Amino acid sequence: HLQVKVKIPFGNKYLDAVFSVPEKKPTYGVILTHGAGGDMNFPHLVSLAACLASHGVLCLRFTCKGLNIAYRAKAFKTVVEYLKLSDDHKLSGVFLAGRSMGSRAAASVVRQLSQGDDDDDFVQGLICLSYPLHRPKLQSKLRDEDLLLIRCPVLFVSGSADEMCEKQLLEGVVSKMKAPKKIHWIDKANHGMAVKGRTADDVMEEINAQVFLWLRENTELEHK
Repeated sequence: HLQVKVKIPFGNKYLDAVFSVPEKKPTYGVILTHGAGGDMNFPHLVSLAACLASHGVLCLRFTCKGLNIAYRAKAFKTVVEYLKLSDDHKLSGVFLAGRSMGSRAAASVVRQLSQGDDDDDFVQGLICLSYPLHRPKLQSKLRDEDLLLIRCPVLFVSGSADEMCEKQLLEGVVSKMKAPKKIHWIDKANHGMAVKGRTADDVMEEINAQVFLWLRENTELEHK
């Protein structure tokens, strides 16, 4: 697949982004962003983007360094608009995806768009990798307000030993969600998706396979 670097105008600056473009004209895309640390070149994101592109799904990943969730959501929304208006890629729909804080920003955007009047079905779903449901050891305050208002399909991929997303708590939130939803637990993985006794590549392969499988179930992607 082809990788194309772009700069996306955002206020008076630019967001760095990379398109991973499939060989065949894609119908669907995934917009992907990173957690509180790092950037779009975080290994899990690079690996997922390559996997999706090799299966015919366009992937646009971007960097936004701010630690303010509203600012990150605003940047994400800008990237969604940019892709929607792109002349190079005419897509039937996109899925918003993020890792950790990036998935909170994605959830916020999906909720905002679903509550707006301009709901035109461009955004078709949400993929949360290591969703940070609470701060470590602070399980009393759950970051679930956006999740409970979302209507489109949602996939969670979380580690069963994630210190920012206790298994029972996420299952409790998910049971209250009205959207079609699925959780895939990575056994014994922590928030960074590290698992004792497994290589990072091995874990990434499991994550990528689950994301693609879910995308295929939620779109009309051919079975390749």
